[in-house]
Amino acid sequence: MNKIEESTDGFEEQLLRDLTAHVARRAEVASATRAAGLRTRFPRGWRLAGAFGLTVVLTAGALAVQTMRVGDKPPPTATASEIFRMAADAARQQPELTARPDQYVFTESLAVVREMPASGPYRTIRNQLWQSAGGVAYSQGRYRPETDPNGWSDLTELRLGDPGDPEKELDAFQAPAYHGDLPTDPDALLRYLREHPVDLHLPEAADEEAVYGDESMAYTTARSMLSGYVPPRALAALFELLAREPGAVVISGNVVDAAGRHGVAIRMPGVIGGNQDVLFDRDTHVYLGQRGSVIRDGKESVDLTFALLRIAVVDRPGQLP
Repeated sequence: MNKIEESTDGFEEQLLRDLTAHVARRAEVASATRAAGLRTRFPRGWRLAGAFGLTVVLTAGALAVQTMRVGDKPPPTATASEIFRMAADAARQQPELTARPDQYVFTESLAVVREMPASGPYRTIRNQLWQSAGGVAYSQGRYRPETDPNGWSDLTELRLGDPGDPEKELDAFQAPAYHGDLPTDPDALLRYLREHPVDLHLPEAADEEAVYGDESMAYTTARSMLSGYVPPRALAALFELLAREPGAVVISGNVVDAAGRHGVAIRMPGVIGGNQDVLFDRDTHVYLGQRGSVIRDGKESVDLTFALLRIAVVDRPGQLP
């Protein structure tokens, strides 16, 4: 996919109106965040590395996100809460994987990325990622252009970037990628996530008490877990919890991901400087991936995209299921 197809039914005009309202609502929060020393940003945890700057590197439990284009099917009629609850029902039907702390969660995905956040051509990259199930080793990954089946890069160790210094890497492992200890009841899961927030590796000047104490932090932690493996019943509870988050909306229009699958996108609230959408299969409501966009001069453009293809548990980096 080299470009994002445009609709002809006024979708962009409505989206721009929605974005304008969204930016206005977030203005006060953004000002307070900058005052605390944080950069204006949307979901933290993404950086580009490797050849052409196009490899998506996992940091702080987040992945590159899902692309979409408007198609011919009618827009979804369910609300965001209803779609999350249908996704919970679909999650309960999935087979369960088990993993030891010394094993790895393997994921294969298609990522559509561009060299600069708001400019440059889109390129489709196939990524294979091995994340430590127990958080006891660095993640490793490799990638290739989707147009070159034999163009795999070398297997590379992927480390967290320092938010205070773009040229520096943190001497810290990523969070565990296997979330086998999560509660399976939404209320219990909410309490657990409040007590165990994802480590955002904030800059030194950030107001950590304000960030981690915010009511939305539990939902941020919940979404970060989608980059690893969550067992079926816990995943269902996670989606039921996300169904409660105020401000989530369904993006109108048909969605087609980087793998050509039709889906529905839910736009999550509280993102500064852009948007984050979670994508589900239009018919089965199985989780497909995510997408992220940036807003520059009042205009939105897709920045990083992600389509999850498969997930498994293996014994070592480089091993395929």
